[in-house]
Amino acid sequence: MKNRLEELRKERGIKQETLAAELEVSRQTIGSLENGRYNPSILLAFKIAKYFGMSIEEIFIYEEDTK
Repeated sequence: MKNRLEELRKERGIKQETLAAELEVSRQTIGSLENGRYNPSILLAFKIAKYFGMSIEEIFIYEEDTK
């Protein structure tokens, strides 16, 4: 699943460490989310969406596997 987390964070001038503290996760979790190595739990996805004042669908882009 792709996401716009890094783009949104940088647009607002927020450091990974700051976002991690606000969401109560590690900076490594934020980095892994941004690099697509980790998909968030539904709870974390809701927290991220609320933090940015957006819907989950505006941040996380689901791409159905066409295989």
